[in-house]
Order: sequence, then C-alpha cells, then structure tokens
Amino acid sequence: MNSLLILIPVSLLLFGGAIWAFAWAVRRGQFDDLDTPAIDILAEERPPAATRERDAA
Repeated sequence: MNSLLILIPVSLLLFGGAIWAFAWAVRRGQFDDLDTPAIDILAEERPPAATRERDAA
C-alpha cells in the first residue's frame, strides 16, 4: 500500500512528461509531412561523379 504513494505520483510525472514531449514535437513541426520521408527512400539517386569515374576506370 505504501508503494502506491510513490508509484502514483511517479506515473503522473511520466504521463505529464509524455504529454509535454508530444506537444513540443507538434510545435516543432515533427508531424507536418509524414509521406515524403517514406517516398524518398524509394527514389534512386545517381552516384557522385567521382564514384562514377572511379568505377569506369
């Protein structure tokens, strides 16, 4: 029973921290564009010129 006197305030502090972290991320724009990063991984990029020249030699 005494452990509840410690665990409840600790859990409320953790919950408050999670809410604060979520609000901070929303204000910073972390959730503005969720589609582009997933599509970017599929785009093929040409290797830099130095790599192409080295591979051709």
